Amino acid sequence: MIECKSPINSEIIATINSTKPDDLEAIYKDSADAFRIWSHLSLKERLKYMQALRKYLVEMGDELSREISKATGKPVIEAYTSEILAVIEAIKYYEKTAEDILSTKKVSSPLYFKPKKSYVEYRPLGTVLVISPWNFPFSLSMVPTISALIAGNSVILKPSFETLAVGKLIERIFTALNFPKKIVQVVYANSNSGLGEKLIDLKPNKIFFTGSTATGKKILKQASEHLIPVELELGGKDPMIVFKDANLERAASAAVWGAFTNSGQVCLSVERAYVQEEVYDEFLSLVKGKIGELWQGTEPYADLGCMTSENQVRIVKSHIEDAKLKGAELYTKAEMIDNNKFISPVLLSSVNHDMLVMREETFGPVLPVMKFRYEDEAVELANDSIYGLGASIFTSDANKASRVSSKLNAGVIAINEVIVPVANMALPFGGVKASGMGRYHGKEGLLSFVNEVGIVEDTGIKNKEIQWFPYSKNKMNLFKKMVKMLYS
Repeated sequence: MIECKSPINSEIIATINSTKPDDLEAIYKDSADAFRIWSHLSLKERLKYMQALRKYLVEMGDELSREISKATGKPVIEAYTSEILAVIEAIKYYEKTAEDILSTKKVSSPLYFKPKKSYVEYRPLGTVLVISPWNFPFSLSMVPTISALIAGNSVILKPSFETLAVGKLIERIFTALNFPKKIVQVVYANSNSGLGEKLIDLKPNKIFFTGSTATGKKILKQASEHLIPVELELGGKDPMIVFKDANLERAASAAVWGAFTNSGQVCLSVERAYVQEEVYDEFLSLVKGKIGELWQGTEPYADLGCMTSENQVRIVKSHIEDAKLKGAELYTKAEMIDNNKFISPVLLSSVNHDMLVMREETFGPVLPVMKFRYEDEAVELANDSIYGLGASIFTSDANKASRVSSKLNAGVIAINEVIVPVANMALPFGGVKASGMGRYHGKEGLLSFVNEVGIVEDTGIKNKEIQWFPYSKNKMNLFKKMVKMLYS
C-alpha cells in the first residue's frame, strides 16, 4: 500500500495498492485485447467518448480542481485553468480537427506512374506507454492519453510517484464514463521501484515521456534496445529578453507570472531574464513591487501555493545558495512561510552564467535577472544553454522581435507574452537540444501516435510494367528520353 500525502500539510489523501511487477504481462495482454476492439471503432465513435469526457470535465471541473490542488499544492484556480481547462481545450480541438487530420490523404504521383494512385493511411500503433510528471499531473497525463486514444491506441499510464492520487483520479474518470475496459490502465509505483524499466522491457508500441532530461536519456537508451519509438518532452531553461523599448510594466508583470506561476514548476517557466542595461534598474524595481503584492498560502485563490516535490525544494535551495555565494543579490518577502514546501518567490540580480541558477533547470519560484547591452549579446546569452524548450521576447519593435525570434534555439517562442504557446492546441509543442524530441498538440499530436502508411494502387489491367524484366538497350534509351523530356 502507498500512502499519498498532500504537500500542503502532509495529510493522507489517498491509499493506493502498488502495481506488482508480476502483473505487468497481464496488463499488457489486456491492453492489446482492448486495442483490437478500440481500434476497430470508427473515429466518430471514439470521438463520442471524448465528447462525454469533455462534458464531464466541464461539469465536474470545480470538484476535480480541488482534488488536484490538494495533491499538488497549487492554488485551485491554477489547477482549474492549467489542468482541467487545458484538457477540455485539447478534446475540443481534436473534436473539430481529428477527422481531417486522420482521414486518408491522396497524394500526387509522378507522371510515369499513370494510371496508378498514391495515398497515405494513418493507422494506430497499438499500446502506448505514457509516463507523466508531477508538476501538471492531470493535464500532462490526459493530453497525450486522449491523443493516443483518438488515434486508435490503448494506453498504459504510469503517473509520477509524487502525485499518484491524481493517477487514481484519472482512473476513476475513465471508469465513470464507461470507456471500454482496459483501454486505459494506470500503474502505480513508489520511487525507485524499477517498474518503469520493466514496463519498457515489455515493449510497448510507443513511449511518451514528460519529465526531466536525465530520466529522458535513460528511457531513450533502454527503448533503443527494443527499437521502441520514443517522444520526449523534457526540461527547459527558458530565457526572457527585455529590450529597452518594451512596455516595461507588461514585461515585469509577465516575468513575475512566468517565473512564479505553479511556484515556478512549469517546463516553460521564465528561468532566466535578460534586460537591456538602460532599463535594468527600472525593471528590477517594478518586479520587486509586484513580488510584494503576491499572495502565497493555502487559500483556493492565492497566487502561489507550495512546491510539490521535496527533492525539488532541495534543488531550488541549492541554486539560491550557490548564486548568493557567487555574488548574486537576493530579494524576497520571506525566506520560507513555514518549514514545509512553501518557498517565497525569489528575485536574484547581479547574476552570471557561472551560477547554477543560470545553467541548470531550477524548477522553482526563482527569477534571476541579468543585464545586456546589445541585441546580439542578448541572443548569445539566451542560446547559451543545453536546453531549448521556450523563449520570450519583449519589444515594441515588430521587426526586432521577428529578427531575434529567428535566431533563438527554441521549440516555441512567445513575443510580448510568456508560456502561452503551450496553451494553443493548434501549435506543435516540444523542444530542441536537451529539451527533448518530437512534438505534440496540433496535428502533430495525433500523427505522433500513428503509423503513416504510404500506398500505391494500380488497376492491375496491364500484364507488366516498363521497369520490370527483361532489361535491354532499347529500354535504357527509352528511359533516357523520358528523363530528358520530364526533367530537363
